[in-house]
Amino acid sequence: MNDYIIRATAGNGAIRAFAATTKNTVEKARSLHNTSPVATAALGRLLTAAAMMGIMLKGEKDLLTLQIRGDGPLQGMVVSADSNAKVKGYVFNPYVEVPDKYEGKLDVSAAIGHGNLSVIKDIGLKEPYSGQIELISGEIAEDLTYYFAKSEQTPSAIGLGVLIDTDITVMAAGGFIIQLMPDASDEIAEKLEEKINRTPYVTSLLDMGYTPEDILKLILGDFDIEINEKKEVEFYCNCTRERVEKALISLGKEELEKIIEEDKKAQLHCHFCNKEYNFTENDLKEILKNAL
Repeated sequence: MNDYIIRATAGNGAIRAFAATTKNTVEKARSLHNTSPVATAALGRLLTAAAMMGIMLKGEKDLLTLQIRGDGPLQGMVVSADSNAKVKGYVFNPYVEVPDKYEGKLDVSAAIGHGNLSVIKDIGLKEPYSGQIELISGEIAEDLTYYFAKSEQTPSAIGLGVLIDTDITVMAAGGFIIQLMPDASDEIAEKLEEKINRTPYVTSLLDMGYTPEDILKLILGDFDIEINEKKEVEFYCNCTRERVEKALISLGKEELEKIIEEDKKAQLHCHFCNKEYNFTENDLKEILKNAL
């Protein structure tokens, strides 16, 4: 089954909601970066959140970047998503190991530690919009809930989960974002909060085989839920040799000449998909010619 996100409204437009299944996307990230189980769980949660936040963007070329920097052994993560739910991301230390929080529960917050979460939206303005908060738990869902409340004044409930199999591959991954719109009544807000407080953890729901539709019906079934859109999610890196050549050109004539003279070659690495791009001395001379 392909990964996908559903977008829905409920409560006569007073609630908007997103739910996703992202097993294949997270497994691709795991295999590309050879991440440890706790790094897979951390990156998988952030990729899932970014995919759902990405489709909140309005423009076809709009981009979202989520960046976490922490003092834990994971060090940090960067994830990028577009408005079509194409995501990519990496962790700074993919091989991190920390003791489980308790048996069967990976300790993502211990791997991340204390630090900051930055949300950067490139929506075609002169400068990208950027918001930053201090991490409140390192569990990612709670931190993003706090970000929405503080930076976007949008009351939100967020659940994210990744289940790792015994062979360290991804068994299941997914999550939800549910938000109250400005015209939501106090009655709806209270009823929704009560419902969310009674909802099992996302990992439990995934383990029981719940689909995104099942998750939203469980939480919003009493609010006349309407599913408006279903969109495929995929791990997608848009790096190409041509883009890397442009990056080399942007270094400028002097820097390129120095690389040709001293190194006689160049090797560039894409952090997002781990691809290596190799340039010989002749390649570099040709790029330099085009740069002039």
